[in-house]
Amino acid sequence: MLALFLAVCTVSCDGKRESKNQKTVTINNVAPRRDVTGEIIDAHDGCLQFFNGRYYLYGTAYGKTDGMTNNDFRVYSSPDLERWTFEGTLLKERPEAVYYRPYVVFNPNTHKYVLWYNWYLKRSLEDWNGQVGVATSDTPVGPFKIINPDVRVFGAAFRPGDGSLFVDDDGTGYYIFTAIYDGYAVCVARLTPDYLGFTGRASPILAKGGEAPVLFRRGNLYYALAGPLCNFCPEGSEVHVFTSTAPLGPYHERSKINYRSENGALTVPAQETWVARIPTPEGPAFIWMADRWGSCPDGIKGHDFQFWSGPLKFDTNGNILPISNIAQWYIQRVGND
Repeated sequence: MLALFLAVCTVSCDGKRESKNQKTVTINNVAPRRDVTGEIIDAHDGCLQFFNGRYYLYGTAYGKTDGMTNNDFRVYSSPDLERWTFEGTLLKERPEAVYYRPYVVFNPNTHKYVLWYNWYLKRSLEDWNGQVGVATSDTPVGPFKIINPDVRVFGAAFRPGDGSLFVDDDGTGYYIFTAIYDGYAVCVARLTPDYLGFTGRASPILAKGGEAPVLFRRGNLYYALAGPLCNFCPEGSEVHVFTSTAPLGPYHERSKINYRSENGALTVPAQETWVARIPTPEGPAFIWMADRWGSCPDGIKGHDFQFWSGPLKFDTNGNILPISNIAQWYIQRVGND
């Protein structure tokens, strides 16, 4: 396991007294996160959301497997980013298959929580016939009911790869994904108002050879992040940044944020999974999240660490500054205790 630089980052509130729903919490990247019972949190390649004053961590539970088995999707909730409660599995009824990358958003039109996920029936990657499923629930913890197990992804009707969700300020939903059949091309597609399918509108191809794409908005700029192919790779993956003034582009590539040193090692040996928007007294903080495959000393995949960056920093031109390998940092979050 590669060592972390023992840097510390603090997001403070300039000495302001904390209100009832504000609390300074510690984010630790060098020890496994645990739930309130002491169990290591097993939630990977998913997302962190903030719904109705509470945080929800969604991810794939790998346990002691090699990752290519009948995995579960799990959700944990927390009032403060420190005390996590296991809320259960998301899909109670589903075919036996390989599942990965669960992403959940709230739809303001239907008042449903919508889950998109990747899955396939074959164990062999050579026979991979990738599919994208969509499910809904009345609550953020489910259970989620599968609405369509094989969504026809616009531009990737055959063998869609990694994807994740984004909801714009006006409530419009988008899916950023890779098209395996087209050289792992990264595209953004607009969803229907219920977030259950596609409108047929999509961006031009942002890049090829991409994996684990995420999309977020800061001010008037849309940021699309993706890395080179990295299937459970312990060395991690670079992060390429693209920006646009519109969610469907055109996008323009900017600099990377997870750099390689002269010896080829990445700043953070991890593969990205999400950029979380965390409310703070000073405004939203954007946290880059990534899985450190093969990092846990006991060798159990479900115990692999997840790296949460300090709040991303931006220059005056909107470029994301390079991330740092931070062992521990603090943030004053907003939430319900």
